[in-house]
Amino acid sequence: MDHGAVILRFEDVTFQYDPRKPILTAVNFSVREHAKLTIVGQNGAGKTTIFKLITGALKPQEGAIHMKHGATIGIAKQVLARGDLEKTVAEYFAGAFREKKHDLPRHIARVTDAVHVKAPEGKKLREFSGGQKARLLLARALIAEPDLLLLDEPTNNLDEQGIDHLTQFLIDYDKTCIVISHDANFLNCFTHGVLHLDQHTHAVGQYEGDYFDAVAKIEEQMEREQRQNARMQKDILDRKEKINFFSHKGGKMRKLASKMRSAVEEDEENKVEVRREEKTIPPFTIDATEFPKPLVTISSVTVMKNHEPKRRKVELTVRRRHRLLITGPNGIGKSSLLEAMAAGKEKGAVIADGVKVGYYRQDFSGLPTDKTVYEILAEEMEDANHQRVYEVAARFLLPGDKVQTRVEALSEGQKGLLCFARFLLQKPTLLILDEPTNHINFRHIPVIAEAINQYEGGLILVSHDTEFVNQIVMNEELDLGAL
Repeated sequence: MDHGAVILRFEDVTFQYDPRKPILTAVNFSVREHAKLTIVGQNGAGKTTIFKLITGALKPQEGAIHMKHGATIGIAKQVLARGDLEKTVAEYFAGAFREKKHDLPRHIARVTDAVHVKAPEGKKLREFSGGQKARLLLARALIAEPDLLLLDEPTNNLDEQGIDHLTQFLIDYDKTCIVISHDANFLNCFTHGVLHLDQHTHAVGQYEGDYFDAVAKIEEQMEREQRQNARMQKDILDRKEKINFFSHKGGKMRKLASKMRSAVEEDEENKVEVRREEKTIPPFTIDATEFPKPLVTISSVTVMKNHEPKRRKVELTVRRRHRLLITGPNGIGKSSLLEAMAAGKEKGAVIADGVKVGYYRQDFSGLPTDKTVYEILAEEMEDANHQRVYEVAARFLLPGDKVQTRVEALSEGQKGLLCFARFLLQKPTLLILDEPTNHINFRHIPVIAEAINQYEGGLILVSHDTEFVNQIVMNEELDLGAL
């Protein structure tokens, strides 16, 4: 679909962090003004890397990236930088402008109203909830009214109202937008096309149509290429048999075999490099040990009312195979409650002695960034078994070359899969999960849901992903907004 002049063009772009592991190879695509596209691909394939190339944070080893002269870029990242957490709202938004803005409060009010978040200028970013931080990330990208808006997993941590508001905003947005997201239904509401990043060919295919149409076209192309290669492979094998036969004959037969061998080599080189279906993690089981009764007794919880913490009485007990869903609007204190529970600092939630807690933090702050995948997994074993560590990592699409990688170099999706790999070795009695599908490829979510359904321990869950929650048999719901 033609929307206007080309605002962005990748021309034969090649990029790699390590020469042995290419990310992009001679990639070509273009984006027109007013277009709304999504980038899809396996966790760790390089989607966020493309954003960094567009913004100039990274430079290609080969090829060129062309931006329309004078075009401005705004980017909403997946998570706040840790260095930003101590900044006030005013300091954070001031950083979006090259020059000092004397009417900064007016600009802040405009964008915070657009994303439906209350943000007093003197409040520090660390004081906001995960959903509120997600809205602030989007607001900062919007404040300078960029010609090209880049959104990296913008629905993470947003409640249903927030996602609906963001969807309508993007439908109405009259400039160019490129989105990375694993939320298929969200993407299908506003996208005009898909950029498909293949982790195996390191190529980017461009497809027009809404999200579901584009995905169907990608799958059809894969099937055509597979059929074409199967036919070529059969023909190559037939001719190789004749070559072997003729090569043992003399004279003209041997010369014919030589010509046929050259033709076969040429055909093998011309075989289509097939785009492969994205890998899905295989089914897995989280074992649990030690079952004191009950696991958790909750007599009161802390909620945020009018920006003030309030104690509210409840009567809840989490036992073996009991699943508790905690709900409520952004800013009510869901993540803070889970963090306090996991740390044993929520006075009204008593975790029994002997309960081993597996805690999934939505911002992955529980994963030391300076440690490798190997070190993090090995720490969960009494006697570190080299083979077992590599085996578990591979199950979660962290193969041999990733095992010695530091956490800071992993994509957000890979960090999420690492958390589940760690649970396998940890064997927790109680799982406390805070938005566990954020950043996770949608193909993996049914597998994770099934593992949770089979889990024998207790579960306390916060998730705005209704499709994921609906796949889990929940026993009880605690709505903090109703307290």
